Amino acid sequence: MQPEYIFETSWEVCNRVGGIYAVLSTKAASMQAEHKDKVIFFGPDLGEQSDRFFREDKRLLRGKLTGVRVGRWQVPGEPVAVLLPFSHLRERKNDIYAWAWRQFGVQSHAAYGDYDDSALFGYAAGLAMEQLYNALGRPATVVHANEWQTAFALFYVRSVMPQAGTVFTTHATGIGRSIAGNGKPLYDFFAAYDGDQMAAELNMVSKHSAEKQAAHCCHCFTTVSDLTARECKQLLGREPDIVTPNGFEGSFVPKGAALNAARSKARKALLAFACQQTGRNIPDNAMLVAISGRLEWKNKGIDVFIDAMQQLPSRLNGNDGQVVAFVMIPYLDKPALCLGNVSIVFMPWYLPSLLPSPVQGMSYFDLLVGLDLTVFPSYYEPWGYTPLESVAFHVPTLTTSLAGFGVWAEQQKQHDAVTVIQRTDSNTSAVVSRVADCVAAYMHKSGAEREVLRRQAAALAAKAAWKHFFRFYREAYALALKRAATK
Repeated sequence: MQPEYIFETSWEVCNRVGGIYAVLSTKAASMQAEHKDKVIFFGPDLGEQSDRFFREDKRLLRGKLTGVRVGRWQVPGEPVAVLLPFSHLRERKNDIYAWAWRQFGVQSHAAYGDYDDSALFGYAAGLAMEQLYNALGRPATVVHANEWQTAFALFYVRSVMPQAGTVFTTHATGIGRSIAGNGKPLYDFFAAYDGDQMAAELNMVSKHSAEKQAAHCCHCFTTVSDLTARECKQLLGREPDIVTPNGFEGSFVPKGAALNAARSKARKALLAFACQQTGRNIPDNAMLVAISGRLEWKNKGIDVFIDAMQQLPSRLNGNDGQVVAFVMIPYLDKPALCLGNVSIVFMPWYLPSLLPSPVQGMSYFDLLVGLDLTVFPSYYEPWGYTPLESVAFHVPTLTTSLAGFGVWAEQQKQHDAVTVIQRTDSNTSAVVSRVADCVAAYMHKSGAEREVLRRQAAALAAKAAWKHFFRFYREAYALALKRAATK
């Protein structure tokens, strides 16, 4: 039992914010292969910010939707995308919140920050989905909402489209991320946490309420890893029906001679940038290592990475050459740090066009391919797209047992290219030391040994391709349709 149409919505459709953009934009090609142009993505219309990833095409869905922009998302597969304005709903905000409270018990009264925009966008998505569903003749349809930001789309669809199967995916529970980000020990006392109580303590009542009610009212509830499934059961009060791990679309990874050329270009740019930032003469054979991701100092392990790089000189001697450690994090702009033969260089990542020369205009992937090693010593990482992207570009990586990808990698027979460090609430200093040891050990490997690891990295990434993981979504769609038909 599979849908004729799939309506999928996220705040990150044509809007690159974080890992969910990577999930949806790479999954799109597999979806298009099976449901050509019957996969419709709904995202917020953010003007120029959206236009970077969107090509309008007024021929698509002609006459079936009004008051929106329709076109194609400029990612592999080029799926149909609908961009929705939502500011006009502000005058109806109180009525919408009252409706959500009466129908689903959503506590919007404590809202602040980005809650209003997310809720109104979600409601606008629901309205557009209803309009398109009716215009298409009410075909077998699955509506897939991602994260709490689109919960109001799910609520609206459940109210007016009872025949549609609904899927809700939380990529990380809001409360779990908040507990971790606020310095509280998430793991040692995990079984004692109450989601509602922590939402009140951490000022997360409205977002948690929307997420929790969406998880309970959907036909099929999914999440991205066994780690997060455990969180959902404890903090949201519903165990996911299916775990849908995040895959990767490797069609844009260069191969053969093109890979070597891209690697050479990236190394040249990274070395030039490092020389510029440090004032040092850094040789071409320097080892290039990096961390990247969202600016979450503890959750992403940025603190551990920097501490480990500051310990690294004690593991090296004068004959070991130089190491450049890049911190590729949005908005983080700090002067380079130089201890001994290790340089820590901060690259304030936001838009390629805003990066300083000589890396200006180069995308993250353009630079990733030039690295020797990546390090992601995460404390909170439901899946971990950055280490998966790394191995896809033939770059060995280091992650932790608190990352969903790290847990998955340990389960594979061939994973020498991925080092998984055991991490807990109380062993941070040991993790710092272990990271420094691993980077030093990699530096001491021969060129031939590094090349073997690079091939192993690519082989592991191939096992995580969407062609292997998309089957979990097929199961979710089938379950949602089955439950919608029997309720």
